[in-house]
Amino acid sequence: MPASRLRRVAVLVLEGAKPLDVGIPAQVFTTRASMPYEVRLCGAAPGLVSGGDGLSYHVAHGLEALVWADLVFIPGYRFPDREDPPSAVVEGLVAAHGRGTRLAAISTGAFALAATGLLDGRRATTHWHYTRALAARHPHLRVDENVLFVDEGSVLTSAGAASGIDLCLHILRGDLGVAASNHAARRLVAAPYRSGGQAQYVPRSVPEPLGERFAATREWVLHRLDEPLTLDLLARQAAVSPRTFSRRFVEETGYTPMQWVMRARIDMARELLERSERSVEQIATDVGLGTGANLRLHFQRILGTTPSEYRRTFTRGE
Repeated sequence: MPASRLRRVAVLVLEGAKPLDVGIPAQVFTTRASMPYEVRLCGAAPGLVSGGDGLSYHVAHGLEALVWADLVFIPGYRFPDREDPPSAVVEGLVAAHGRGTRLAAISTGAFALAATGLLDGRRATTHWHYTRALAARHPHLRVDENVLFVDEGSVLTSAGAASGIDLCLHILRGDLGVAASNHAARRLVAAPYRSGGQAQYVPRSVPEPLGERFAATREWVLHRLDEPLTLDLLARQAAVSPRTFSRRFVEETGYTPMQWVMRARIDMARELLERSERSVEQIATDVGLGTGANLRLHFQRILGTTPSEYRRTFTRGE
């Protein structure tokens, strides 16, 4: 999708809104030269909205912002399992969706989105503490408690507050490409890519001090994607056995180590296609896939398109 058109983002602040949930989309999509977005905070009506955790918000816009927006975020709020949002809010969200607006819920904002009926029959998630309550209150949803976010096209949901960053970066990656998403992640000092399928909470009887070590291994891999990489090599870098490395890596990322490496290579290829004029053959070498045929094969399998068509989406209209 070309980056030239200004996209309009509304953040819908409900009573009891969680501060981090409100702040994440407002900061990720903040208007700047590299980010063609305009963000407006809105509520059921303009004015003061009492938030959660001792904070309140002064919103300049009412529900007319839902008519204006291309994308609406619904932050989490307190006591979502007790009652639905005001009917005017629910009706405004349904009408916005009917006009083609994407709706994205962060954390317990999924309850407000579920109240519209737009999630019926679809997968959705929310903060792990509330997944059972969401399933009980809205039995027509397919609630998945083991993911960071769910993208159902025009309706998206995410788990607890921090996963709202992952959802925003996922949306940004789809709108503007990997380069813009990675740039925003660096600005936020956030992981550039955590898969939606990654578990949001993995209970363990004994804490495992492996997360930071594996994060360092992933960073090590990202600087060597053009080199031969094997499971044994990655396990040695992490200083654990290949079997332990594979098992823990899946728990932390939702992918096997070599699946993760392949996706990292495809993401690097995407960025090179977006930002350089290098040929597909050259890019295949740069990202460790050897040949253009190999790059095309994996690009099609993972993204459902070809490298050439992907590149064209970032040159049209410029």
